[in-house]
Amino acid sequence: MSVPPSPKNSAATPQPLPNIEQLATASIPTRFGPFKVYVFQQVDAPKTGQSNDEHVALVLGDVSGAQGVLTRVHSECLTGEVFGSLRCDCRAQLERAQEAVTEQGAGVIVYLRQEGRGIGLANKIRAYALQDQGADTVDANELLHLPIDARDYGVAAAILKHLGVNSVRLMTNNPVKVAGLKALGVEVTERVGLVIPANEHSSSYLQTKRHKLQHDIPSSAHGSPSPAPIKK
Repeated sequence: MSVPPSPKNSAATPQPLPNIEQLATASIPTRFGPFKVYVFQQVDAPKTGQSNDEHVALVLGDVSGAQGVLTRVHSECLTGEVFGSLRCDCRAQLERAQEAVTEQGAGVIVYLRQEGRGIGLANKIRAYALQDQGADTVDANELLHLPIDARDYGVAAAILKHLGVNSVRLMTNNPVKVAGLKALGVEVTERVGLVIPANEHSSSYLQTKRHKLQHDIPSSAHGSPSPAPIKK
């Protein structure tokens, strides 16, 4: 899958990266395979003492100095990943990314603590209430006078640099995420799709991502497609 054209200013000097500090690291066995987990905190950001100040990288294999590292930059979704909400495909995408990294034998999953595309948990639940009344995910944020997507990928780019990753094959359906990381100096050599079949609760959500947010989700995603193949 080819990478979309870069923004007009992509040839300019990359945006400066935030300063991060590695707080802890350990090995963790998962049902997908063994990973090494790193915890980071942004040094130059206000500290609240809450866990959402801390971002995570799951790493498999030796990625330092490597090219074309299979990578997922994933934003936290408490409702989907912990409570099993069927409104979104977040948990399935995260699990498929872990599976793909394990199949590949090496890779990185950066887990950013920016719930609800950066609007926070309470606002996300307020948006859910509006969706229950018929709004889609974009309309709900606008009704709440919130940005449609407030995510920032600076910490992710800084983490990848800290890990010594030279370039990535990025697992995402979102061309904007590719452009955002490239603007921060991350070399993206390929975009690898993560297509998750819709269910009765997530179908509208996926349609909105496809039609309003330009995510590259085929119309067949509303049936039962297979995930995009991972090149060995």
